[in-house]
Amino acid sequence: MIMIQTKSTTEILNGTIQSVKSVIPCAIQIDKPNVINEPFTQKSIGVLIGITGDFRGRIIIDGNEQVFGKIGELMFGMFLEGVMLDSFSGELGNMIAGNLSTFVSQNGIEIDITPPTVLVGETKMFGFEKALSLPISLENIGQLSIVLILEKM
Repeated sequence: MIMIQTKSTTEILNGTIQSVKSVIPCAIQIDKPNVINEPFTQKSIGVLIGITGDFRGRIIIDGNEQVFGKIGELMFGMFLEGVMLDSFSGELGNMIAGNLSTFVSQNGIEIDITPPTVLVGETKMFGFEKALSLPISLENIGQLSIVLILEKM
C-alpha cells in the first residue's frame, strides 16, 4: 500500500486544498490525506469530474445533502434542496476543479476538466488501484472528502 509521491502529485494535492479554501467561504480544516483502495463508496451525494492533460484521473467531492445544502446557504443565502441542491453540487465541483486547474497551471502542470457528474445515493466506484482521500472539516457545516484518483502516480 505504498504510493509513490511525485512533485506533480503533491502540486495537485496542494492545488486542491488551495481551491477548496478559495471557493468555500468559511474556516476550513484539512486533515492528512489517506490512501484508499477500490472500491470507493460514495454514500449520499457527490460530484465526479474527470481530469485530462498532464495527469489523467478523476476528482470526487463526497459529502451529504446537509453539507452541500449548508454550503449553498453560506454562498447564496438560502438552504438548497432537491433539484437546486443537485445543480449546485455540480457547480460547486466545477468551481473547485476549475480553480485547481488554474492553480496547478501556475506551477507548470496543464490539466483540463470534464463537466461534472452529480452522484446521488450510494455509489460504488471501481476501476482504480489507489486514490488519495482528503478529509475536510468545514466550520459550522460538516465534513467533505475529496478523492483524487490520479493515473500518473
